[in-house]
Amino acid sequence: MSHAPLIHALVVTQFAKMLANLGAFLDEAEKFAAEKKVDMAVLLQARLAPDQFSLMQQIRTACDTAKLGAARLAGRDADAPVHADTEQTLAEIRARLDSVVAYLKGFAPDAFAGAAERRITQPRWAGKTLSGQEFLVEHVLPNFYFHVTTAYAILRHNGVGLGKKTYLGDLPYRAAA
Repeated sequence: MSHAPLIHALVVTQFAKMLANLGAFLDEAEKFAAEKKVDMAVLLQARLAPDQFSLMQQIRTACDTAKLGAARLAGRDADAPVHADTEQTLAEIRARLDSVVAYLKGFAPDAFAGAAERRITQPRWAGKTLSGQEFLVEHVLPNFYFHVTTAYAILRHNGVGLGKKTYLGDLPYRAAA
């Protein structure tokens, strides 16, 4: 049994959707900032705790987790887009979100053939590895959702009117048979 279609659904379809939802969070934040006369740069640098990443860094890290997770699972580490982590503005972070979504959409389901069994490492793991399945389930998925959820929480904490519907985004509802 091939896990490729499921991995594609989780890593490409769902991550691209959630990154687009992060864009929707930013839309709401931009409206909030204009209405309350708050400098958007202040929101982009907001954080929940002094030792935690800012909103900007949460979004960068969600993007990196998505693109590098897909690249490593597909055995295509070398073709992941490189971002300099220098974004300072809303336009710049939106461009990063867009570039990662475009990159993800370039993966066909068969790109993840053998991904569950592939041995994956990262530089900070000091030569240790995880299977692709372990990497996806125990590292990529929780790390990605941690940063997306924290970005959401930072904006909610600062008064931006986000709700669960914005977090979840559109669902593929169908009429009852």
